[in-house]
Amino acid sequence: MNRRQFLLSASALSASATSLPGVAARAQPVSKAPKIGVLINGGPGPVVGILQKAFVGVGYADGQGMTLEFRYAHGRLDRHRALASDLVQLDVDVIMTLGGPASRAAKDTTSAIPIVFSIVTDPVALGLVVSMERPGGNVTGVTNLDPEQAVRQLELARSLLPKVTRVGILSDTTIPGVDGSGLAPIDRANVAAAHQLGIEAVVRKVADGPSPDYAGALDDMIKHGAEALVVLEVPMPLRDGKTVAELATARRLPTVFPGGQSGTGGLIAYGTSVADTWPCMVPLVDKILKGAKPAELPVQTVLKRELVVNLVTARALGLTVPDKIVRHADRVIE
Repeated sequence: MNRRQFLLSASALSASATSLPGVAARAQPVSKAPKIGVLINGGPGPVVGILQKAFVGVGYADGQGMTLEFRYAHGRLDRHRALASDLVQLDVDVIMTLGGPASRAAKDTTSAIPIVFSIVTDPVALGLVVSMERPGGNVTGVTNLDPEQAVRQLELARSLLPKVTRVGILSDTTIPGVDGSGLAPIDRANVAAAHQLGIEAVVRKVADGPSPDYAGALDDMIKHGAEALVVLEVPMPLRDGKTVAELATARRLPTVFPGGQSGTGGLIAYGTSVADTWPCMVPLVDKILKGAKPAELPVQTVLKRELVVNLVTARALGLTVPDKIVRHADRVIE
């Protein structure tokens, strides 16, 4: 739908939009351009342009056919609730959230405004939805949840170091849903994958804030016998991937990053990419603006996997990457 068609539709219909019952999405009043809130764990980045382009693709344009209100937490966990409340006060029609902490804060702030999330590894475990097929509330979204990713990443680490017995797992304190041991769902999934392969997991979680102590976390992993590092797809390391890769390489610690993180300079990046989920949020928002209920919109899953091998980093580590891995790589950095 182009802008002219959108405006014609708006004038042709009555301004008296009828609310849907319960906590479901409110039908978009077609007499005005929609206002979309976007709550992001980090700061401005490629996602802004990607979302704007995706909205144009479904017939909206920021500042013309619609308005996008961005709010950035800049990696500070304590800011999410206030930013979510700000968007509610603006009376946005939909809130888009990027990241588990942002999504949880939005859900805790409103049960009426529809929420569409991404960068959430396990939305059921985080309590955002009842099920992937029928979310059941005012929240739906897109995930790159891949149940096999943790095992496959650890298998890659073992291929590089056949005698590996301990692997460091780098997480952070921002992810909700922690258990009595302080582990969030994504942490527990990776620990379980390591045990499945007979590998001991050394989990270290950096604290929320502008300057997490990655050096201290890596040094403590090495002190406890970690021979390789798996970097989880959580806000702090996701933001500071290059720093993590540099510190690990300086310590001769081979790294396995999530998919889409080949630009960090880590040894291997494998798996799905959060960036692939961002454009997929927009069709869900469009459906909600046209009256669909989030409770009945299944959570979408992106499962496109990518393997990137960085031979420059391999040489810096003094490692030879097996030919089998290089041959199967989607891209090799030389």
